[in-house]
Amino acid sequence: MSENGRLVDAEPPRSDGRRDWLLAIDTATSRAVVAAAAPDGTPLGVTVWAVGRTHGEQLLPAIGRLHGEANLRRSRIRGVIVGTGPGAFTGLRVGLATAKALAHELRVPIAGVSTAEALLQVDSDAMAASGPGTATASSPEGSHHGRVLLLPAGPNDRLAIRAGTRPVLLPGGVEPDLADGDELIAVDLERRAPVDAVARGERAQAGLAGALVRLGAARLRAGDGDDLARLVPEYVSLPRGVRAETGEVAWSRDHR
Repeated sequence: MSENGRLVDAEPPRSDGRRDWLLAIDTATSRAVVAAAAPDGTPLGVTVWAVGRTHGEQLLPAIGRLHGEANLRRSRIRGVIVGTGPGAFTGLRVGLATAKALAHELRVPIAGVSTAEALLQVDSDAMAASGPGTATASSPEGSHHGRVLLLPAGPNDRLAIRAGTRPVLLPGGVEPDLADGDELIAVDLERRAPVDAVARGERAQAGLAGALVRLGAARLRAGDGDDLARLVPEYVSLPRGVRAETGEVAWSRDHR
């Protein structure tokens, strides 16, 4: 249950499906993610699909199918986790609006999680799981150091993101500034980034749901939920003629 915005210990799971659970949503990349997890972050179900531009039509039905297949009741949602990007305008707008509406309706806490941070976490976990000796000198085991995430920011531009730093816009043709031992993780950049970086990006996307849930569940259990009114996405582009409001970031050179 939630008390004063803090997620507290839930009741034990019941065989009739009346168990407390968390809903996680991410619409920042080309693959929409909807996941269900126990309040401690244990996965209960996930669905991932190539969403294109149909977020508005597909997101709510996907949420309904997920909790139906996992035998979970919508009324038992005890917290909402949502990826905040960076990502494109349409996907993030729909994902954030849906997550916030559900949290408001159900009167449960919400936690926004950086999609970039979750993707970097997947790669970091994979390196740590590979065993000792896999980390580079600039990439100690269990950290994000030495990892640079690349995301699309329009037809030609890209974003370069290191954990804990502001994304850097790379205009078309400009390569990221890498140090010795840095590893690239390229998401949604097939044929626009090195093959090995694209492969790492594919693996990061495959693990996004799990990382999103772990990071969000930890915040909710610590009482570190977000204010609905202040939770905003990080846009990589806005529709032409639309200006970014306070707290929303637009890196696209074409859509300022």
